[in-house]
Amino acid sequence: MATWQQGPHCVSSSGAIPRRVGVRRMVQSSGFGSGCHWCTEAVFQSLRGVMDVKQGFIASSPPHDSFSEAVAVTWDPALITFDDLIAVHLATHSSASHHKMRGKYRSAIYVHDAADGEAARRIIDMIAQQTDSDIVTEVFSFEAFKPSDTRFKDYYVRNRNGPFCEAYIEPKLALLRQRFAGLWLEDV
Repeated sequence: MATWQQGPHCVSSSGAIPRRVGVRRMVQSSGFGSGCHWCTEAVFQSLRGVMDVKQGFIASSPPHDSFSEAVAVTWDPALITFDDLIAVHLATHSSASHHKMRGKYRSAIYVHDAADGEAARRIIDMIAQQTDSDIVTEVFSFEAFKPSDTRFKDYYVRNRNGPFCEAYIEPKLALLRQRFAGLWLEDV
């Protein structure tokens, strides 16, 4: 979904008033579910053009209306495309695996309108053909969001040297630096 917001850092993750009032620009937003939202949050926070990442749980419409770990992402399409975000998303989790935890860790892209849903399906299909993969990631409507407990937000930033981050998040970020170097934020 595209909306107009102010400035390069429109709204903080707490929903506070914009830090800088400036040029109006078009931004887009969608949700991304994969594995643990600590990992997914760190991946999207590491990309240039991503303005906000809210870690939590997203629900769609029935029969997919149970909440699943995910992040809500807002980005500037002049700096990073929906195609790029989906490519990163598919590369940084088990997007071709039907593992037993898919209820809690739904491999999904949550969209706000039909046009974004069609675009997401087209991108997934294109990447599946290019990689000769059977991608299980599904596209759902973004119906509801519940934020994570504040103690888990910015998990990688606050626990970068912890065992979970070193074992699970850092390998995903290393893959980003290698395969998606042009999308990587320099100061991460």
